[in-house]
Amino acid sequence: MSTTKRLNLYSKFERFNHWVQAGLIITLILTGFEMHGTWSLFGFEKSFTIHNWCAWAWLTLFIFDAFYLMVTGEWRQFQPTFRKLRDVIRYYLVGIFRGEPHPVPKSERAKHNPLQRLAYLSIVMILVPFQMITGFLYYYYNDWAAIGLGGVELSTMALLHTIGAFGILAFIIVHVYMTTTGHTIFSHLGAMITGYEEVEDHGQETKEQAPSS
Repeated sequence: MSTTKRLNLYSKFERFNHWVQAGLIITLILTGFEMHGTWSLFGFEKSFTIHNWCAWAWLTLFIFDAFYLMVTGEWRQFQPTFRKLRDVIRYYLVGIFRGEPHPVPKSERAKHNPLQRLAYLSIVMILVPFQMITGFLYYYYNDWAAIGLGGVELSTMALLHTIGAFGILAFIIVHVYMTTTGHTIFSHLGAMITGYEEVEDHGQETKEQAPSS
């Protein structure tokens, strides 16, 4: 029978950054799809204005976040590793439904398991830049000729930006589901509010998952 231990996992900035980004991204999705005619919330003009302000705010926070990770060394928490990756995948596909312990328990030195690291790194390095670049190119359509994009159709850029939006929406859905897979259904969510999380203590330390210093 496993016991639990209380860990201080997330700093005030990490929690602030998480919720502000969540609010910005959800607002961008809501206003973006409204401009595509999916629903009506604020009206097209107001949605357009809100969308653009949120886009600039997200870019600013994204840059500051990258600076924070580099200065504090927290970037190591996202350093990719394939150790126990198969075990983690098997756990989420099978083991979690059998009540098995997580193969890579959380610790202060390793907040994310190998699958999370690969997922978050892909989001930060590929999907988010893709969405930002296509969004700002879409916005500055009148300047395309000056940067050599005169032959690109506006509809093509709009399609690419929409594909990126669906990719981010899919990530949010999976992310919200994954928050329910902790020691209790709200333990992951609570950790992102208080900074502390109750995790199962199986009497072992996952040294191979800790970021190298």
